[in-house]
Formats: sequence, structure tokens, C-alpha cells
Amino acid sequence: MSSIPYNQERFFLDVVLDNAEDAIVYVDRQGIIQLLTQTYADFLKVERSWAIGRHVTEVIDNTRMHIVVETGVPEYNAVQEINGQNTIVKRIPVYRNGEVVGAIGRVIFRNVDDLTELFEQISSMTYQLNLYKEEFDRSHRVKYSMDCVIGEDPVMKRVKEQALRFARSNSTLLILGESGTGKDVIAQAVHANSARRDATFFKINCAGIPAELLESELFGYTEGAFTGALKGGKIGKFMAADGGTVLLDEVGELPMNMQVKLLRFLQEKVIEPIGSTESIPVDVRIIAATNRNLEEMVQDGLFRLDLYYRLNVLTIMMPPLRERTGDIAPLSSFFAERIAEREEIPFRGISMEALTLLKAYSFPGNVRELENIIERALNDMRAGETIIRKEHLPAKV
Repeated sequence: MSSIPYNQERFFLDVVLDNAEDAIVYVDRQGIIQLLTQTYADFLKVERSWAIGRHVTEVIDNTRMHIVVETGVPEYNAVQEINGQNTIVKRIPVYRNGEVVGAIGRVIFRNVDDLTELFEQISSMTYQLNLYKEEFDRSHRVKYSMDCVIGEDPVMKRVKEQALRFARSNSTLLILGESGTGKDVIAQAVHANSARRDATFFKINCAGIPAELLESELFGYTEGAFTGALKGGKIGKFMAADGGTVLLDEVGELPMNMQVKLLRFLQEKVIEPIGSTESIPVDVRIIAATNRNLEEMVQDGLFRLDLYYRLNVLTIMMPPLRERTGDIAPLSSFFAERIAEREEIPFRGISMEALTLLKAYSFPGNVRELENIIERALNDMRAGETIIRKEHLPAKV
């Protein structure tokens, strides 16, 4: 570019600015507009010659370009209302010799209200990417073994003994219990103590996956099975977990069409990917968990009776924390020690008065709520305090 005369260089720049399809603006360190594409000028309904040389706040509604110049902090995918339309923009500071000399802004999407369908697609893609990342991080391992299941209360000891017996089996296991009782922990512990311990363990949240994605997540699909299908297709979680275990969490939330497909899988131990007529044998142990009353759902026509029988071969009923008060003290100490180590909080114990209050509380959120209360109490201790006392507990306790 240095060999091109300035006037010719400026001419080329003007051609680009006149014909660029992107809405782009550049401001200097004073927030004065120096460059503006014709597309952006048309969107703003102003003359480009009028806008250039004016402060950006005079030209663009709700702009933060001048703020980005001041802070040097970029802003990505920000929502900005311009001329009554919601837009998605990004603003990036421009540096020269280590100093901010201006900022460049770009309107990524105009009239966001028309992008609902695109946002839904992006949301689904983001969900899939996050799911794959979580599964990659977990790989073949589970977080919890039976040693992680804290239970000195007689009712919990019976649950652990039952879980150890069921770990020897390949039969379908149904884990029932209120939210926060540790159904996920027991499921992982069963897998960790089974002959499948070295194989894959997948947890599928039946309520957290969009209904339109659930079938492809579980059973996979072939190339060209539907619009947007990946080249080469994709294997489902059942096939990916061949030889291992799949936990179907919140199984009571399965839509009826998926209940039929799950029933067939449990009966025949084969999968049929979307777009395929081939039945593929798969060796997977199914553990299902729910906080719903499946028998009532069957009576209400919300859950298939035949699927309920297929799932309910072996059953573990997780007791609520209020029915295992003997575990409140050891659980509290376990959570306190773990959280204190993680947060580097000095901790020596829990007072008897605090434990008495905890044992008298009903814990509607069960073990998960107890962990939350202990973490809050640790963070509420003043400098120099090392004992959790009653004043550190929330008022509801």
C-alpha cells in the first residue's frame, strides 16, 4: 500500500466504504467518527458526509463506542437499540504503540426481533457443544464411588448395601427420591462398583434436552437424515456407551414418543439411528432416576405402564434428609471440610448448638440444600472465626 499515492489509496478506501455490506464505524480517541460505511449510514438514515466528523453520540443511538475508547475493554455480542430496532453489535478498541487510539464497531445483526429462529438454532448448537465438552471432560470416569456415599444412619446404610448388591447386576435400575437426595451420586457409585466400571458412563438429563434433539442424542442419525445433519452422521449416546452405563435422569419428563423408543430399546437391546433401517445391537445398562411419582403418572396417562415395568426391575428409594437425621452431622462436616479447603477458609468444626438446629430443620432441598447452607455459613464467618455457630446459619434454620 505504501507505493500507492494517498489520493488513490483514499479512493480505494471510499470504494470499500461505499460498497461494504457490513455496518461498520470507526471513532478516534475523542469519540469522533472518522469512518462510516454506506450500509451503516443507510441504516442510521443519515448522510455519511454529515456523520463523519461528529461525535458518535450525536449519530448513533445508545452507543458505547466512546466508552470502549475510554476503558479499552472490548464488548462482544451486545444488544443495542438503534432507531427503535434491537441490534447485536460488537465494539473493539484499536491500539497503536500500546495505547488506545480509537475503536471500531460493527452491527452483527439488525432487527434482532426477526432472528428468533436463528437464535433457537444457535441455542441448540450451543447446547450440543456444551454437552460434548462435558462428556469429553468426564470421559470414561465417574466422580463418585460408594466410598463417597456418606451414610451412617441405618436407613442410608440399607440403601448402600442395596446399591452394592445391584451393582453386580446388569438389570435396569430405577432410582426414586426427592430432588437433592443424591440419586445421581448413587447411580455413579453403582457404575463404579460394577463390572462396567472401566467403560463409559453417560448421564442424560431428559428434561434438559430439547424434545426435538432428544432422539438424535440417544440414538444418533445417519448422513442426510434431516436438514442440518452432520456429514457422516452422528452416533448416539447409547452406542457411544456400548459396554457401559447410561443414566437417564428425570426420566419422568420423557415425551410419549421417546417413551415408545426407549421401551423398544429396553425390550430388544437394539438401536435404529434416525434415517436408518438397520438395527444395531448395543450392550448398555440403563439406570433411570426421577423425583416424580411414576405410578401416578401412569394412572394419569402421562407415562407408559409397559415402560414403567421395564424400568422398575430393580429399585432404590433414596430417603429424604429429614428421614436420615443421623447423617446430618457427618454430611455437614464433610461439606465444611471440602468447601473450606477449596475456598481456603480456616475451619475447625461445627458447634453442637448449630448441629442441633440443623437436625431439627426439615430440609425440603435435602442434601443439596444442606451443602448450600454449610457453604453460606463458612462464608459468613468473620475474620478469626473457625467454628460454624448458630448465628452463621440462615434464619429459616
